[in-house]
Amino acid sequence: MGLAVATTRSPGLLSTAFLIAAIVIVVAGCQDDSVFARAFPAYLALAAAVVVFRMIFYILVGIKGAGAVLIPLPQIPLPDWAGGIGLLGPVSASGLVAALSAGLALAALLLCFGAAVSLTNPQRTLRSLPASLHLLGTSAVVAMTLAPQLVSSWKRVRRAQHLRGRRLTGAHAVAATTLPVLQDALERSLSLAASMDSRGYARVHKGSSALVLWLMVGALVGAAVGTYALLDGTGPGWLAVPLLVAGAGAAVAGSVIASRRILTTRFRPDPWRLRETVTAGVGLLIAGLAFFVPQLGAGAFAGLSLTFVLCALLAMTPILVVDTR
Repeated sequence: MGLAVATTRSPGLLSTAFLIAAIVIVVAGCQDDSVFARAFPAYLALAAAVVVFRMIFYILVGIKGAGAVLIPLPQIPLPDWAGGIGLLGPVSASGLVAALSAGLALAALLLCFGAAVSLTNPQRTLRSLPASLHLLGTSAVVAMTLAPQLVSSWKRVRRAQHLRGRRLTGAHAVAATTLPVLQDALERSLSLAASMDSRGYARVHKGSSALVLWLMVGALVGAAVGTYALLDGTGPGWLAVPLLVAGAGAAVAGSVIASRRILTTRFRPDPWRLRETVTAGVGLLIAGLAFFVPQLGAGAFAGLSLTFVLCALLAMTPILVVDTR
């Protein structure tokens, strides 16, 4: 989350590139052999595709602007209802750099989410949730585990086909693999639903208070509006922190009230150790630097800022902390 805040306020190309490099290095240094860790290359491919399509879109329909022309393409005018936008046109160096910078900014946000998914164990996170959020947390865990489970099912089906001597390629491989993958995913989903039902999940608890409902709605609205104000560099920055604090306070109050009505037990509680403290503290420090500290040296060379270089270096500090678990 700290790196996501930093990427939305990055002044240019090189600063964003430093943040992306930090994300990749942290994932490479901290990931394990779980299914979620193996999903990060897919996010890398998606981020690269976003950058490529952003540059292609600039060449096709982007506003070219002034600057040195690299490719003198002819311009095809569109009707008046298109607002004066034309197809193709001369491609300038400054326009390509701007398109690359915008594509990298979006790619960095995708990689932040991909890193969070790759380095987080949803089942372990579910154990740390308060009792009032178990239903919501269970739904989130099921949603987050869907894509990794599909990837795992696809690899398992392909391996079974190879063991049976079926080495299909192209459209035949897709047709022969899709139905077994969907069947395997459905069976695993039914097994998960049955195990959750046997453990009491998704049971309606009587006596829930309307106060808890309104507190949770207020927390959700405060978190959404506050996060948008925090990530949007053009919005009122003073609005972000009060809304986030108010939303967090409402969430804590509603959780405490609701948890009194739900009795849960924890077998082998997950302790909070040094690495968790360092990671959370570094994330808060990065968000604070990007949000409050002036951009030192910004614009000197393709948007390179010493502030964001420091953010990238700080982001790699959890690699140096040994996990004592």
